[in-house]
Amino acid sequence: NDVIWLIVLAFFFAKGFVQTGLGDRVATFFVKILGKSTLGLSYGLTISEALLAPAMPSTTARAGGVYLPIIKSLAKNAGSEPGPTANKLGAFLIQTQLQSSGHSSAMCMTAAAQNLLSLKLAASLGIVIVSPWLTWFKAACVPALVGLAVTPLLVYKLFPPEIKDTPEAPKAAAEKLKKMGPLSQDETMVVATMGLTVILWIFGDKIGMSSVTAAMLGMSLQLLSGVITWQDCLNEKGAWDTLLWFAVLIGMSSQLNQMGFITYLSNTVAGVLTSLALGWQQVFILLHMCYFFIHYLFASQTAQVAALSTAFMAMMIASGAPPMLAGLTMAFHTNLFGAITHYASGQGAVYFGAGFYDLPTTFRLGGIIGVVNMLIWGVIGGAWWKVIGLY
Repeated sequence: NDVIWLIVLAFFFAKGFVQTGLGDRVATFFVKILGKSTLGLSYGLTISEALLAPAMPSTTARAGGVYLPIIKSLAKNAGSEPGPTANKLGAFLIQTQLQSSGHSSAMCMTAAAQNLLSLKLAASLGIVIVSPWLTWFKAACVPALVGLAVTPLLVYKLFPPEIKDTPEAPKAAAEKLKKMGPLSQDETMVVATMGLTVILWIFGDKIGMSSVTAAMLGMSLQLLSGVITWQDCLNEKGAWDTLLWFAVLIGMSSQLNQMGFITYLSNTVAGVLTSLALGWQQVFILLHMCYFFIHYLFASQTAQVAALSTAFMAMMIASGAPPMLAGLTMAFHTNLFGAITHYASGQGAVYFGAGFYDLPTTFRLGGIIGVVNMLIWGVIGGAWWKVIGLY
């Protein structure tokens, strides 16, 4: 299954960004530009992640390898540490980054591992998306940009930091960039190889090159140039763990589909809903709502995709929903509930583990902003999808 290997390669690409310091450099640059106020600082970090995401296809790696160290450093310089001083700055920045990451991950097909898996499962139902990278971006860009614009401000209102201005942050960022100097040879190689890989992801179907072949080409160039070593890849235990348990999950999902269980389930549920005289639009909304709240029972976005996504897409299609709309929106949706609990996603666990906020805060903000995310993508996204002809 090529998607599994593409996800494994995403871990290795993230290693390159972190190990060379390129991700840190990009984030620090935006702190320098926008970091005079606490709100501006949060927007700088959010924008930088949105730009890194298409070429760093792991939300958890971005959180733990790039953004958490930067936020902890900024918070420490402002006198904000886990405990009594957490609400000065650190708790707000971490919550903003966590809540915004869903939109960054949903905006591009290659921004998160679960996106690739979602499309693979959609393809098993016969949902063929031509030029998938461009089609995905076209459908996701408007609601994602709205979400990225709204989320930091919403967190600022719901969970205000005690420190409102951070005049020292741009100065510290400028000093850090000065110490880092110009782009190193390894950083330049990461920029070049990832630029080539993203271009091939976007246009590869026109020359007959699959996404995983493009990723392997980019990774091979990084290995040959010494940006990362094979030992680095072997030591990336999360990648190999993912290879094994994703293979099992996808295999189980495939077998359920081949045995007719998914078809049986979707037709049965669709028949019940049809008997209630519900149109496909009502069924579509109802199933998305169920899919959202079910995630409180899951400790992984990818696990929920593997377990439930195929059945939910099949039920939508059986009710009369356009197949491409069902496939794309289910893929988008999986990114939007990654911050509703501390166990909802890898990045949620990473940020919560920093100790800057408690469980009640996690569930309160996660629930409120999760619903807002659904409204943004459902209302604004729904209108946009009508404009571009998805339904």
